[in-house]
Amino acid sequence: MNARIKATHPPLTVGVIGAGRIGRLHAENLAHRVPDARLTAVADIRAEAAAECAEELGIPAHYGDPRRVIDDPDIQAIALCSSTDTHAALIEEAAGAGKHIFCEKPIDFDLGRIDRALACVERAGVKLQVGFNRRFDHNFRRIKEGVDAGRIGKPQILRVTSRDPAPPPMEYVKASGGIFLDMTIHDFDMARYLMGDVEELYVMGAVLVDPAIGKAGDLDTAVVSLRFAGGALGTIDNSRKAVYGYDQRVEVFGSEGMLAAGNDTPSTVRLSTARAVEEDLPLFFFLERYTESYVDELEAFVRCVLEDEAPPVTGRDGRTAVVMGKAAELSVRERRPVRLEEIGA
Repeated sequence: MNARIKATHPPLTVGVIGAGRIGRLHAENLAHRVPDARLTAVADIRAEAAAECAEELGIPAHYGDPRRVIDDPDIQAIALCSSTDTHAALIEEAAGAGKHIFCEKPIDFDLGRIDRALACVERAGVKLQVGFNRRFDHNFRRIKEGVDAGRIGKPQILRVTSRDPAPPPMEYVKASGGIFLDMTIHDFDMARYLMGDVEELYVMGAVLVDPAIGKAGDLDTAVVSLRFAGGALGTIDNSRKAVYGYDQRVEVFGSEGMLAAGNDTPSTVRLSTARAVEEDLPLFFFLERYTESYVDELEAFVRCVLEDEAPPVTGRDGRTAVVMGKAAELSVRERRPVRLEEIGA
């Protein structure tokens, strides 16, 4: 985990907007696991959800109107965990009120709205960090450190595997923005984090898990080929259903060696007998697999505000991941490689 912030400042007062699954997770971490943050309010358009969250976590105030949090003069920062279609407008309002912003991915599905939101952030001079928590995972961070230190020479090939244990509910699929802006977007950001900017991608997609996902206009299986600005190559493979659990692996191959991270499991115990070698299945889903990374990303956000540092995941990072998602959609639709500059440089 990241080093704890030295207690040289008063705690950062934070309000959470959105009390769904990810909002409650961030609220719990801010309330109990990020010591230099003080969570003072939670809001959700479903007032009962905000009330339940506040009661469970001991949050002083709860509202059915998110703007009550933004308008609170004692709140310095907002953790924005509402539905994606609300992010851009709330970023603009929060920035206009002088609040620093942590925003769950994606910033928005529309690049024009993203650009307007980022312009508001820049004019206001506030911090904006986008919630790509996997950058803070202990395994992937070690790979990044090794690549940056030159441990494997010049990186040449990236391989990312990301497979969910089961498809999400159809209601979620229909509102998700599609697999590339919901699921693969994390892998697009991981590719840039480890290897630098992507110039071009080519995608093959299919519906191999659930026909209902195809009827909703989405895909459940994809393979992405990447060409990085420095000439290196990469692949990402996604599936909405891995029967053995949450499959999260990364490998970077270079001129002098390789760095690879396998799945986290409940234990490292392996049973070997005459019949088989057995070990634990991967941790089941993202809440179990990435528990500590969610804490660490919030600690990094609080640190960047208190210490006046640049956010470790910027608005540009968030925008570029959406550009990659849209390039992937175009690649599938037109069955050709797509350069990112075609979408939005």
